[in-house]
Amino acid sequence: MMQETRPFLVQLPIQVKTYDIDFANIVHNAVYIRWLEDLRTAVLADHYAIEQMLADGLTPILTKTEIEYRHPVRFGDAVVGRMWVAELGRTRWTVQGEICVGETVAAASRQTGYFAALGNGRPVRVPNQLRARWDKEQETGD
Repeated sequence: MMQETRPFLVQLPIQVKTYDIDFANIVHNAVYIRWLEDLRTAVLADHYAIEQMLADGLTPILTKTEIEYRHPVRFGDAVVGRMWVAELGRTRWTVQGEICVGETVAAASRQTGYFAALGNGRPVRVPNQLRARWDKEQETGD
């Protein structure tokens, strides 16, 4: 069986806050969107920081989010978020993520987006800095 690669993988500990939970002591679905945003920002920070991207006149645009909620996350759980780039096309990118409690994947996600010019919002090619790092990682298999 071929091992799945996870280019640009980041892992972050996530602390469940009291305001993240609903009346049943379960993390509200909308909270996962915020956690995914934190993870995407971390992926970019490691390879093409948002500050540099904005200085270059570019911004990432999210077009689709899919989340499969598998197990409830509760206040007090030790949560870890993981995210990696699954696909990097000419203008689009796709990231996949997991929210885990221990070895259990509580939620799995897939998000698609593109990069746009800040001035007009039109799609642009994937930034060279990201493309070069992606190509290098694909060559070395890291």
